[in-house]
Amino acid sequence: MSSSVGLRELRQNASAVLRRVEAGEHIGVTVSGRRVAELVPAAAASWQRGDAVAGIWTGADYGSLERDAFDDSFRDPFDGRGPVA
Repeated sequence: MSSSVGLRELRQNASAVLRRVEAGEHIGVTVSGRRVAELVPAAAASWQRGDAVAGIWTGADYGSLERDAFDDSFRDPFDGRGPVA
C-alpha cells in the first residue's frame, strides 16, 4: 500500500515529496480526502544508438517526396502578365 499526501501538503513540501517518489515510493495525492492522483517514479529513458536505428531511414527516396508534393499541372496565374504600371 502506498502512502498519500493532501494537496496542501504537496504544495508546501513538493521537493520533499518528489524526493520520496524519486527514491521509489508511490504516493497518492488526495483532495478533500479523495484520492485523485498517484505519483510514481518515471521510467528510465531507453536511448538507442544511432546505428541501431539507422535502418529505419535507409532506402528512402527523399527526392520522390518533393516530386510527389507538387502537381505538374499547377501553373503561376500571374506568369506572363508583365510589370504593373
